[in-house]
Amino acid sequence: MISLHNQDETRVLKRPEAASILESAKRVITIEKKALTQLVRLLDENFVRAVEMILQCRGRVIVTGLGKSGVIGRKIAATLASTGTPSYFLHAAEGLHGDLGVVNREDVVICLSKSGTTEEIAHLLPVLRSLKVRIIAITANPVSPLARYSDAVLNIGSVTEACPHDLAPTSSTTAMLALGDALAITLLEMRGFSREDFAFLHPAGTLGKRLLLLVDDVMETGPRVPFVPEEASMKQAVLEMAEKRGICMVVTPDKKVLGVITTGDLNRLVEHTENFFHIPVREVMNPDPKVISVGTLAYTALKKMEHYRIIAMPVLDDSRRLVGVVHLHDLMQAGLV
Repeated sequence: MISLHNQDETRVLKRPEAASILESAKRVITIEKKALTQLVRLLDENFVRAVEMILQCRGRVIVTGLGKSGVIGRKIAATLASTGTPSYFLHAAEGLHGDLGVVNREDVVICLSKSGTTEEIAHLLPVLRSLKVRIIAITANPVSPLARYSDAVLNIGSVTEACPHDLAPTSSTTAMLALGDALAITLLEMRGFSREDFAFLHPAGTLGKRLLLLVDDVMETGPRVPFVPEEASMKQAVLEMAEKRGICMVVTPDKKVLGVITTGDLNRLVEHTENFFHIPVREVMNPDPKVISVGTLAYTALKKMEHYRIIAMPVLDDSRRLVGVVHLHDLMQAGLV
C-alpha cells in the first residue's frame, strides 16, 4: 500500500497491478508501431525529391523546429552530421532573433512541425524563401502553410498520439524521428559512406579506434624495444626482459628477427635448468614467433594476441626488420576493448 499525506487528510492508493503496468506500456508501443507502419505506406516521390535535394546541396542541411519537434530535429541533425551529411540544428525561436544568420543560399532547410502552422516556423518561412534556400517539410498536415512553402513534403500522416488524451507528442515524434533516420541512412548509402568514413567522424569512439588506430600509434620504439644479437647469452636476454616488459627479440646485425624469448620460455627454462645464464639465446628462443607488420590496424593486433594468448608481439617493416614491439596492455589502454 502507498500512503499519500495531504495536510490532515490521508489517502491510501492501491499499488497498480503488474499486468496493468505492462498493458499500458504495450499499448503505447502498439500505437507508435501503427504510426510507423502508416509511414511506410506514405513514402512517395517527395522523399526521393528530398534525398536528391540534399545530395545536390553545396552547403549544409539546417534542421529547425520548436518544442518536442525541435528536440527530434536536434537528433536528426546530429545523425545526419555523423553519417556524412554536414548539418546544423537551428532553434526556430532563436532563428527569429539573430540565429538565422547561419543559413545561406546554398543550404537546404528541414522544418519539423506536426501541425504545419507553428507560429515561429511560419515567421521563418518568408525569410527562408527570400534567401532562396530549398525547404523540406516534415509534417502531419500536407496542406498547411509549411507544406505550401516547401519544395518537398514528408507527410507523417494522421497519427494518434500514445498519450491517452491524444495531446503529448509521442507517435508523431516517433514518426518524425524515423523519417529523419530514413533520410540519413538513405543518404549514407547513396554516398557510399563506409565504416572507415564513420570511424573518421568518431575518432574518440571504440569503433573509430578499431578502424583508424594502427600498431604504429601504440607500439614502443627505439631504446624501449628489447632485443639481443643472435650470439648473446640468456643472461643478456634476461636483463633486457627485466628492464623492458617481459619479452626479448633475437635479431641479426641488420635487425631481422630470428626468434623471440618470452616470460613463458624463461619460466620453463628455470623449471628444468638451475644455471642457465650461459646458455645461448638460440637454444631457448621460439624461432617461429607471432609477429605483426607495421601499418596494421591495432585492433587486428589485439585480436591476434587474444587468439594466441600472448601479451606482446614484435612489429616488423616490409623487409621483416624489427621496428617496435606492441603490448596487449597498451592496446587495452588505447580503448580498443
